[in-house]
Amino acid sequence: MDINDYIESPFEIKISFNKLLNQYDDLIAADNDFISANARRVLKIAEDNPILRDGFSDFELLKTYESEIEGILQDTFSPLLTNNEIKTASIPFHNFTFNSSERFKSVLKTAGDNYDLQIKNMPTDDKYIFACAIILNICYGYSLNFKRPFFYEIPDANGIIRYYKMLYNADFTEVIPKEHAPKITEEDYNELIDNFENIELWKAKFPPNSYLFKGFVISNIFDITDDQSISNIKSSLIGEEKRKDESFMKNFHSIFQSLLGLKDIQVGFSIYNKSEDTFQRVYGAGMKSYLLNDLETSQCSDVLCEWSYDRLLKEKKYFSISDIRREFEHPERNAPHIQVLHQQGLGSAIIAPIANEEGLMGILEIVSEKPKVLNSINANKLVDVMPFIVSAVERSKNEEENLIEAIIQKECTAIHASVHWKFVEEARNYINEKRNSNETPTFNKIAFDEVYPLYGQMDVKGSSDARNAATQKDLLLQLGYAEKILSSAIKEKELPIFEQIKYEISEFRLDLKENFKVDSEHAITVFLKDEVKPVFQLIYETQNALKESIEDYFNKVDTELDVIYFYRKHYDDTVKLINNNMSSLLDEKQVAAQKMYPHFFERFKTDGVEHNMYIGESITKQESFNLVYLYNLRLWQLQVMCEMENEYYSKQAEYPIALDVASMVLVFNQPLSIRFRMDEKRFDVDGTYNARYEVVKKRVDKAFVKDTKERITKKGKLTIVYSQKQDEEEYLKYIQFLQSKNVLDKDLEFLELEDLQAITGLKALRISILYKDKKDDKTFYTYNDLMETIKA
Repeated sequence: MDINDYIESPFEIKISFNKLLNQYDDLIAADNDFISANARRVLKIAEDNPILRDGFSDFELLKTYESEIEGILQDTFSPLLTNNEIKTASIPFHNFTFNSSERFKSVLKTAGDNYDLQIKNMPTDDKYIFACAIILNICYGYSLNFKRPFFYEIPDANGIIRYYKMLYNADFTEVIPKEHAPKITEEDYNELIDNFENIELWKAKFPPNSYLFKGFVISNIFDITDDQSISNIKSSLIGEEKRKDESFMKNFHSIFQSLLGLKDIQVGFSIYNKSEDTFQRVYGAGMKSYLLNDLETSQCSDVLCEWSYDRLLKEKKYFSISDIRREFEHPERNAPHIQVLHQQGLGSAIIAPIANEEGLMGILEIVSEKPKVLNSINANKLVDVMPFIVSAVERSKNEEENLIEAIIQKECTAIHASVHWKFVEEARNYINEKRNSNETPTFNKIAFDEVYPLYGQMDVKGSSDARNAATQKDLLLQLGYAEKILSSAIKEKELPIFEQIKYEISEFRLDLKENFKVDSEHAITVFLKDEVKPVFQLIYETQNALKESIEDYFNKVDTELDVIYFYRKHYDDTVKLINNNMSSLLDEKQVAAQKMYPHFFERFKTDGVEHNMYIGESITKQESFNLVYLYNLRLWQLQVMCEMENEYYSKQAEYPIALDVASMVLVFNQPLSIRFRMDEKRFDVDGTYNARYEVVKKRVDKAFVKDTKERITKKGKLTIVYSQKQDEEEYLKYIQFLQSKNVLDKDLEFLELEDLQAITGLKALRISILYKDKKDDKTFYTYNDLMETIKA
């Protein structure tokens, strides 16, 4: 078989000892007779076997001339060092070796018959370009550093992976251009160094087999297991999201096995919570804590004895247990950590603190089922790897803290992405001011001028009445149970107090049925808690026949509220589901809206879902705003409100109780200013004039149609509140467009609102929403679609 078979390369490779033999030609004239005689010996071998100088590419000839090659390489492969040096002769880009030292043969023999020698980190995909770089260096004098550290991973007798680094000695190689090899110019070189990944370009400049590679290389190999293990630990800890990978801990075990030279060891971790003085489990695929075993968390005092606690937390030093069973059987040394390790069938362990200047962050646990294999001697190897573990834990803690802050910000004090840049800008100014001044800096006002507001809400219609009705039912139900129990108690034992309580229950029931008031709930709740409950406890203790009824009564009563919470729970659960489902839909649709044009958006959960939007150039930080984007967002808002209504009513039967909703949007045609209120952690309008907008927002949904007692919002209808004629004209276009798309009905109403406090002249457009039985195309129409429809 030819060396060059199945390999595409700019080289035609020939194994040759010519360049080495040339050095022996010079040594014949040496003054030293021994050196001269040895040179003649080597050259005689070459003279008798000219192919060794001329070169060959047939693998079989390596075996044919094995003894002759050994004779030529006797000086470079000293017989005195053959059992010490790990050394081979080889050809670049190939995994085969020849004329290996006895030490290398021994390493391979130990690895087993099934071991396939492979060079790690060999640039498989880049071999061709790697060879071209060699040609540029040797034949054209360019200095291109394309070197990579090559190494072998070879298992030892215990199956532990050991790492061997290869250093090539290429002194005995020649690279010779063939006749048809294109000559590389300066222009070619400049083009090549800017096109590393263009393999076709490299092949054009260096066609396959256009250069002769003649010679051999000597590989000096060194055991770098400790260094590589440390490097692997570092690499493993650097990558993000590694803990989610199933193979992470398996690889981590293997790396520590190589570092310590021990096959049967496992690695565990636990986190230290300083505020609670507890150890906690590290979450991740394959993660385990041997100190905690099956526990999620535990007090440090329950895991460690006083000495080991001080050793880890105060001295920040590791300790080892070479024989866990021996310690367990010793009555004076049977500490909590010894017990839990022995319980898991472990024989020896090293417990090391992961600590920085601020204190303990976690624990590294290395364990083995065999006694004495882990001890205070090999524990010293941790000194080199602990800094990387400490750095990784520090980074992980910072990432977790940042994640926690991000979640808090998202769930509690969200800063919308559209305005986040402004906060970042002011935060940088704050930091720079703090660095450059001795005075305490102030966080500048966050404000946006000339932005157009949009407001909408989908509210539960008659929410107060619905909740009052649920409360009334709950209280009547509980009073009925109580009255029934008291009637039974009076039959068995007549006590005036029973009669008194029963009378009060009857009065409360009658009053509830005829005249439910706002304060009725509080009065009855206090009565049931302070008067009925003690009496029922007495009945439970004195009348065995009513024990079961009393138990049933208290099982129905909410333990926190001391009242039956049945119908009200259905109401509260329904409102919560409405809020969650509608908010999710609104958030989902917002993603597409932001792509149309960035704008500020926030929503609130009340008895329904409200949302604010602000759009303008000051928010986008770009000179790109056009009023068309405002019109587009207004049209989008109407479509979303209609879709939310459709979504709700299509699933209304799935809610605990049937509630109705009503939708409204508020139009404000003048731009205004908004600012972030630091104390409230939210945006609000800025300035006295703009405050009118906020007043209208808070009151308009409760307003009546002028000269009537009819609320402006109505179930099944979309209400658009405005004040200017031009707003009416604009929204009439949207309505007509959505009517043509079967989103809105034809029953448009033009209404006037009653005067609100200090606000007059509000008007409204109100129109029925068309509900669809089946989900059809949810495509959202743009303002451009509207314009095209109008033109048509």
